Amino acid sequence: MQELRGNLAGIKDSVQKDLSLLFDFPVGTDEFLPYGLAQALCRFSAQIRREISLYLSRGGEVLDIAIGQRDSVPLMDLSQRRNGNRLSRVRCVHTHPDGQSRLSDVDLSALKSLRLDAICALGANEDGSVAGASVCYLLPDETGFVPGPVMVTGTRALSHPKWMEAVELNDRAPSAEQFTQAEIERAYLIGIDTQSSLDELASLAGSAGAKVVGRALQAKSGMDPRSYIGSGKALEVALDVQAQEANLVIADDELTSVQLGHLEELTGARVIDRTTLILDIFAQRATTSEGKLQVSLAQLKYRSGHLIGARSALSRLAGGIGTRGPGESKLEMDRRYIRRRIQILGKDLEELERQRAIRRKNRQQSDIPVVALVGYTNTGKSSLLNRLSGAQVNVEDQLFVTLDAVSRKVDLPDGDSFLLVDSVGFISKLPTDLVEAFKSTLEETALADILVIVSDAANPKAREQRQVVESVLHDLGAVHQPRIEVLNKADIAQGDNGIAVPGALWVSARTGEGVDQLLGAIAQILRDSEREYTVFVSFTQYEALNELRRQGRILIEEHKDTGTRVVVRLKPVAMMKLSAQYPGMFTPEKTDGC
Repeated sequence: MQELRGNLAGIKDSVQKDLSLLFDFPVGTDEFLPYGLAQALCRFSAQIRREISLYLSRGGEVLDIAIGQRDSVPLMDLSQRRNGNRLSRVRCVHTHPDGQSRLSDVDLSALKSLRLDAICALGANEDGSVAGASVCYLLPDETGFVPGPVMVTGTRALSHPKWMEAVELNDRAPSAEQFTQAEIERAYLIGIDTQSSLDELASLAGSAGAKVVGRALQAKSGMDPRSYIGSGKALEVALDVQAQEANLVIADDELTSVQLGHLEELTGARVIDRTTLILDIFAQRATTSEGKLQVSLAQLKYRSGHLIGARSALSRLAGGIGTRGPGESKLEMDRRYIRRRIQILGKDLEELERQRAIRRKNRQQSDIPVVALVGYTNTGKSSLLNRLSGAQVNVEDQLFVTLDAVSRKVDLPDGDSFLLVDSVGFISKLPTDLVEAFKSTLEETALADILVIVSDAANPKAREQRQVVESVLHDLGAVHQPRIEVLNKADIAQGDNGIAVPGALWVSARTGEGVDQLLGAIAQILRDSEREYTVFVSFTQYEALNELRRQGRILIEEHKDTGTRVVVRLKPVAMMKLSAQYPGMFTPEKTDGC
């Protein structure tokens, strides 16, 4: 018979005997946690005033019950996994006798280190009732398995089959640890556009960790429906791929399943397209929960359209560039699995987007203006953010170093301040699925008060890149805000590289050249958005004078016998707030608008 373990001192034998009966509690294989079992755990936890942990297998067997202290319980490895790349097939449920169901950092650390299917905390009230539950799964990503978002739920809901379905889906999606390659992939590039487009593809490949060993360009007005670059050129490429010992072919456009399959059969190498490459880089760069969810969703949506037929690559896939993120489990990852996985990720992302919307609303109510840094990838936007705000955001001379949105408050010399936002850079042929998945992040640009459009003055392709940026901004609807054009890297630029933007500021984020002029331009636009009001503040509303000073810019302040006459510059939002707080202050008889 299984026995209790842990801190049993002081617990009556009868209580231990009753608690041991939980080893035989019936648990269905599709039940994450039966409500009756949750009730029993909380009742015993409140009775002995200690934490209790219980381990459940996917087969519905109670494997272990342990008694802890008032605020902790020891966790142990009871893994039933069949190989080292999978989850343990065991989930842990434990109680908190203080009534709080919050998962601690220690809980999440144990979830990851023990590779549990999931971890659940139950809040136990003093009367033994269930206060609530928090659940966290392990999710696969480019580093292996990481804790996903913590979900707070009602305990009765935990008997619903969807919880165990999520466990199975997470375990079926392979982690990157299955696919990690010790050696750098040798990439061969093919395209039908221009050499400059292939140059950019080479930079993308390098950012993903590949070594470019060859390239082939076949200038064509359109893609060949079967071989992409034409049958004759494809045969040449196949020979050169073998000669260069390349094990990866990267196409400069998004390919169909037919084109991918034909090229793989012809070259004997794995073939990916530009979209897959960009998605892989995003999978490597994402660090926040939202970023990882966004990338995983984009990858799965893209792959759902490329699971037609039994491509040879799917039957022998061993990983590498293009397989990070949610991964691709040979032919087992069929359309049904992808659709279900997309639904789960979509719901998780909706919750994070809701939280982002709340933060945005709070920021709007605080009346602090938002200035967004936008531009092509690797133009120095993060370096400029560091220079303007004094932040220490990671910067590298690579594409897509910044993926997750970063915001910092910047104080201006005149006392005003603004929120400076840096987000993912743009690039030509930006994958549609990626734009859709990152919609909430990119909306920060569309809703900003000012756009600072950063171009790389040292890049010979600056003009073409600027055109791509303009196209993306138009698609986002970011066309009405005031703009400031910045030509960055002025310290190393030789001429304007044909970009020739009227009124552009030459700036060097590295040396600080032109930064004061940029701040001055931002301050001027913020001032231009204000209106001038003349108001009379009586002594009975004297606190309103402090609000005018705090929210506006006092130009004239004249003290009279019955109050103070003030000429003030205010943003329209601030004026409306003060009007609601002090009715009548901004009536026509008391104001002079300019």
